[in-house]
Amino acid sequence: MSTAKIPVTVLTGFLGAGKTTLLNRILAENHGQRIAVIENEFGEIGVDQDLVIDADEEVFEMNNGCICCTVRGDLIRILGNLVRRRDRFDRVVLETTGLANPGPVAQTFFVDDDVREAYALDGIVTLVDAAHVHQHLDDSEEAREQIAFADVLVLNKTDLASPERLDGLERRLRGMNAMARLQRARLADVPIAEVLGIGGFDLRRALEHKPTFLAPEYPFEWAGVYALEAGRYELRVEDGPDPAMTMVLDAARPGEADDLRRAAERLFRLFSGTAGDVRPGERLAPEPRLYELALGSTGTKRFVIEIATPGEYLLLTQHRPEEFALEVRDSRGATVAPRATREFAPEHSHEDAVGSISLEVEPALDPTRFRSWLGALLREQGTRIYRTKGFLNLADTDQRTVLQGVHMLVDTESLGPWGERPRRTQLVLIGKELDREALEAGLRRCVA
Repeated sequence: MSTAKIPVTVLTGFLGAGKTTLLNRILAENHGQRIAVIENEFGEIGVDQDLVIDADEEVFEMNNGCICCTVRGDLIRILGNLVRRRDRFDRVVLETTGLANPGPVAQTFFVDDDVREAYALDGIVTLVDAAHVHQHLDDSEEAREQIAFADVLVLNKTDLASPERLDGLERRLRGMNAMARLQRARLADVPIAEVLGIGGFDLRRALEHKPTFLAPEYPFEWAGVYALEAGRYELRVEDGPDPAMTMVLDAARPGEADDLRRAAERLFRLFSGTAGDVRPGERLAPEPRLYELALGSTGTKRFVIEIATPGEYLLLTQHRPEEFALEVRDSRGATVAPRATREFAPEHSHEDAVGSISLEVEPALDPTRFRSWLGALLREQGTRIYRTKGFLNLADTDQRTVLQGVHMLVDTESLGPWGERPRRTQLVLIGKELDREALEAGLRRCVA
């Protein structure tokens, strides 16, 4: 087995820029390379994997989270699993969600020891939607960061913009990132040699753009270390901004009590896993696992902590303790103060009120009613709906129909017969201030 590092290409770009189209071009090209694909979707329903040609066991999905936040642990786990199958592929292509900041994605290949030893970040390829990016450059940090971190910029959908707009947009892109190679494209028809094997991610330029680039971000905001004797304790929590909160309680390993970042780096992967639900009155065991505290009821919520061995214990919480009046008390009711604390406030945040809504109905849809509903929806809310994608179960055909939309532009295409797949409509809408109840009711009215 070769000891050479595995090259990784990151495909990024704002919602609907054409990432999956470029990915399919890469997979269809006769370049002789075997490619493992990692996809990150923003939504409860996975759609993109079915849009990737020949999507089989070499496609790995991470759903319903941003790869720069809670699923970084998933990324490291998948990369670790791929190393053991090194003989089955030559390189990795990672397609991020359109809302991902690519900085922390690239960061993973430098700050995680195991990943750094096995993989080399070949480059970040950012697709830019020539028809719509102007709507996001001023108010979306993610869109700007995707451009700033790019090694290659693909100005896509050039057929949907005038030559004057393209020239102006290109000047603006070069002003934001003068070092990146820039390619114009229609339907992501960029030469594969321009996006694969481009010679390595420019770490120096990344540090110039963002000096804190190598400082990891974490999916929790606070960590504390407590010196606890053997006995029974209470974790008390009041009402806060969320009806639940994830946390980890674990015994500190040598050195972690004095270096909470070391503890954070060991435990952050747990936050991308499945949490065990804990209700008031139930026990929290000091072990490396993720808990989700149920906080919906009014009044003080008390959770039991039993310590068998005296020592130092770590508490990592999704939110800051003051947001929930969180405190630890001993058997006499006295508050136990943490010996040391550290905040891990993320340096980036996704746009306010941006989210995804997933809709699903099994009965077939009346095509005329569906087109009328979707057309009216996009005319009224198209500027707030960044991306629409999914599969349609239409009453007038036995063909599985895929729908792709960016703002008010929508296209459909047949993917062939349903075959043994369950016939159902699945839609994901990503945007600002979306009304789930109204969308669900509108789609149900389209049932034949």
